[in-house]
Amino acid sequence: MANLRKVFLIAGARPNFMKVAPIWEEMKRYPDRFQPVFVHTGQHYDDQMSRVFLQDLELPQPDIYLGVGSGSQGVQTARIMIEFEKAMDREKPDLVMVVGDVNSTLACALVAVKMYVPVAHVEAGLRSFDRTMPEEINRILTDQLSDYLFTTCEQANENLSREGIAGKKIHLVGNVMIQSLLRYRQGAERSPILAELGLNRGEYCLLTLHRPSNVDQRETFQRILEALAWIQHKIKVVFPAHPRTQKQMKQFGFDNAMSQSSNNLMITDPFGYLDFLCLEMNAKFLLTDSGGLQEESTFFGIPCLTLRENTERPVTVTQGTNILVGTDPTRIVKEALDILKGNGKRGEVPEFWDEGVAHRIVEVLVG
Repeated sequence: MANLRKVFLIAGARPNFMKVAPIWEEMKRYPDRFQPVFVHTGQHYDDQMSRVFLQDLELPQPDIYLGVGSGSQGVQTARIMIEFEKAMDREKPDLVMVVGDVNSTLACALVAVKMYVPVAHVEAGLRSFDRTMPEEINRILTDQLSDYLFTTCEQANENLSREGIAGKKIHLVGNVMIQSLLRYRQGAERSPILAELGLNRGEYCLLTLHRPSNVDQRETFQRILEALAWIQHKIKVVFPAHPRTQKQMKQFGFDNAMSQSSNNLMITDPFGYLDFLCLEMNAKFLLTDSGGLQEESTFFGIPCLTLRENTERPVTVTQGTNILVGTDPTRIVKEALDILKGNGKRGEVPEFWDEGVAHRIVEVLVG
């Protein structure tokens, strides 16, 4: 068993679980080569943001739970580093695999590289070229620290090459989150959530909103809600509100006005993975500031209006169904109207967004 490698698989926030699950499962197929250790930092500690997703994705309870909780960027990153260093010291892994671009991604990569343990980054090379986004800093620095850079598309490869990353470190493997989507699509189709909410396929819009740039700025948040006020008169809007978004709605005094505005606006708590996937794949269109939903809507062929000025996933715009609309109410409403008239954007699924992504990742590690 001399070649057995202990691999820490790091998840911190909800989207990370969808990326870790297929890799954990694939590594289990090589019991003589890999000992995957599931590490949950606790960055998302709410049940609806964590436990429900573990159940839906058939992931085990974490082998290691750091329990760091919330905090400012600096506080949260520091807590993760302190707790993760203890786990590294105790368990002595041979490889640390991080996914995505959350604080856990960078914090664990930093600790690993300073302890001379190789780092693999899944979803490397994505760039918005907007350094006001905390995630952009996490992406850039994690890629500089990594020994294996697993990318979702050719544009990501080009970004890494421009930044001086050696070509031998870069591996185009595809989008592992789409692999999870494919694995659980049938389960999502069986979800009763549409009936529970009284919804019909193609007769509602699905909204997600959580980025600090959108929900922490009162004026920006208000502009988005102005557009929403118009859209909900044309089509039902389902809004599973992220905990931080709910908090900001209360703080700005928007919650009462929104709850009284119309029966067509349905504000709920977050859903589990399968229920949310069901809502997503049956929506007329999506309104979002999430990176993952830009990709999933492209795969489903559903129009997506992204409430941002830029995206780290430009392939969803150039090849997919995504349109960047920013936070200007007029632009948001115009694009929504086009979709409701039947003129929604159509696209195609990028190469390697399939069921073989985790296998390609593990193949590289096997060598």
